[in-house]
Amino acid sequence: MKYCIIDDEPIAHRIIEGYCENLPYLQKVGNCYDAFEAIALLQKNKVDMLFLDINMPKLSGFDLLKTMQSSPKVVVTSAYKEFALEGYELNVSDYLLKPFSFERFLQAIQKVQESQTKILPNTGRQKKDRFFLKGDKKMHQVHTDDILYIEAYGNYTKVFLTDEMIVSHEKISTMEILLPTSDFFRVHKSFIVATHHIKSIEGNRINIKDHIIPIGQTYKHHLKRLFGDM
Repeated sequence: MKYCIIDDEPIAHRIIEGYCENLPYLQKVGNCYDAFEAIALLQKNKVDMLFLDINMPKLSGFDLLKTMQSSPKVVVTSAYKEFALEGYELNVSDYLLKPFSFERFLQAIQKVQESQTKILPNTGRQKKDRFFLKGDKKMHQVHTDDILYIEAYGNYTKVFLTDEMIVSHEKISTMEILLPTSDFFRVHKSFIVATHHIKSIEGNRINIKDHIIPIGQTYKHHLKRLFGDM
């Protein structure tokens, strides 16, 4: 996704850019420090997503949106919570209240991705079926269908695929946000499983191929909602 930051505070640009550097599928198109710079940039470039501040000189972020006949997906980044209702009335994807954490930022990106995802006819499967994952000093292209399960490994994760295992720099909480909830489920504080690869469930464990994954007590009631009594 191509994004643009529209904010009159340079520090806000640095924070958002730093977060985006951890997500290789995001590509920056430009930095704008007022609404008029943004108008000029958007006339010349295709942009999928805006990180938009509200309080800016000359023209506010919301006034900018009102002038646009069609706009990219918008994530508002503001220090003022009282404008949140107006933001959602303008159909923004999310409203981030400064200062916001990387985890909260990821949730906003996930909302944008979900709203952009198209469904293939007659299959119900999403087109977005791959992503890039940093690990072992290189970027791996991972197909979600190939993921068997994910295991927490300190501040890292082990991503078990059908034919290999990748040690990723991402935390398990980050992976939980990035993966589609329709296909992946947290079953333990240290494990996320791909539901389409589950072979069987016995008591407090899940069998996926030759792997045995424990079910945490606090997560068991969620599984019952999916699979009934076990």
